[in-house]
Amino acid sequence: MSGIEGSGRCACGVSVASRLGQACNEEAFRHFLAMERNRWRRSGHPFLLLLVRLKKQRRTTPRMDSIVAEKVFACLWLTLRATDQVGWFREGRVVGALLGDVSDNNVPGAVCEKVRGSLHAGLPSDIVARLIVRAFWLPSDRRDLR
Repeated sequence: MSGIEGSGRCACGVSVASRLGQACNEEAFRHFLAMERNRWRRSGHPFLLLLVRLKKQRRTTPRMDSIVAEKVFACLWLTLRATDQVGWFREGRVVGALLGDVSDNNVPGAVCEKVRGSLHAGLPSDIVARLIVRAFWLPSDRRDLR
């Protein structure tokens, strides 16, 4: 048993829940992303967006099956702070995490390495080899994040 108590899209915005934490569905995650952008407008402090996805194959973005997604979420919950938001950036395709109150410019690289290490320890190596982990300072002018 994976420890997942429920999964699937629900009105409350929780896509996956376990004893480790809750992952937002895409709609709720986008809401938290908008809240972080509003917080930035007031404070001037940027925040970090971490994205985990499978490598593209033959012009399509692969979907994460539920077992891989649950393990990716579990790795994030064990690696990141309890105050960081975790959920679907693109439902079934890209997992995201929002890290607020981050000031060190070296944080994106360090966070990516820490998450990669956690994924390597928690997933089969053939899956880890197909995962791409990236972190971005936001706000940003990157149009692909909208």
